[in-house]
Amino acid sequence: MAELADPVQAQLIAARRAQILDAATQVFAERGFARATIRDIAQTAGVADGTIYNYFANKTDLLFGLLDRLNDTERRPSSLALAEDTSLAAFFQAYLRERVEALWSNAELLRAVLPELLANPELRGRYYRDVIAPTMALGEDAFRALAAEGRMRDLDVALTTRILAGAVLGLMTMQLLGDVTLAERWREIPEALSALLLPGLLREPTPASSSDA
Repeated sequence: MAELADPVQAQLIAARRAQILDAATQVFAERGFARATIRDIAQTAGVADGTIYNYFANKTDLLFGLLDRLNDTERRPSSLALAEDTSLAAFFQAYLRERVEALWSNAELLRAVLPELLANPELRGRYYRDVIAPTMALGEDAFRALAAEGRMRDLDVALTTRILAGAVLGLMTMQLLGDVTLAERWREIPEALSALLLPGLLREPTPASSSDA
C-alpha cells in the first residue's frame, strides 16, 4: 500500500506547486516582482499564506520556480536528445519551436521579473549558476555528440550554444522593448532562425569520388 501512496503524494505535491506557480505568474505579471507579496500570491491561488511556505521558502524561491519552468529545466535533457532517425534540421526546428513557445507565452512574466533579475547581483548570480550554466552544459554536450556522429560541423560548441540561446532571448527582448513585428509574427521565428542558422551547423556532405572511365 505504501508503494501506491508515494506516487499519489508526489502528484498532489506537483499539482499544488503548479497551482502556486500559476498564481505567482499572474501576480508577478500584474504587480511586478518587487510589489508582489506572498499574501497576494496565496489569495490568487486560493490557499492560506502559510501553505505557500510548505512548497517555497520565500518570494525569491518562487521566482526561481518560475524561471525553472520557463527554462523547462526538468525536460531539457530529453529535449536535447536527438533520435537517430531524426534529421538535425527537423530536431533544430522542433527545439526552437519549443523554446519560442515557452518564452512568448510568458512574455508578460518576463517583463515583470527580468528587471529584478538583472538589477540584483545575488539573484543574477544564482540564476546563472543554477539555471543558465547547467543548461549551457547540456547544450554543449548535445553539440559535441552531434559533431562526433558527423551530423554537425566541428564548431566551437561553447560559443555556438550561447549564440543560439542568445538569438532566441534577444528576439524576445526586442519584443519586450516594443517590436510589433515580433509580437505579431513570433510563430514564424523557429523556421526563420532555422533557415539562417542551419547552413552554418550542418556538415557538408562529402563529395562522392569519381573514377576514370
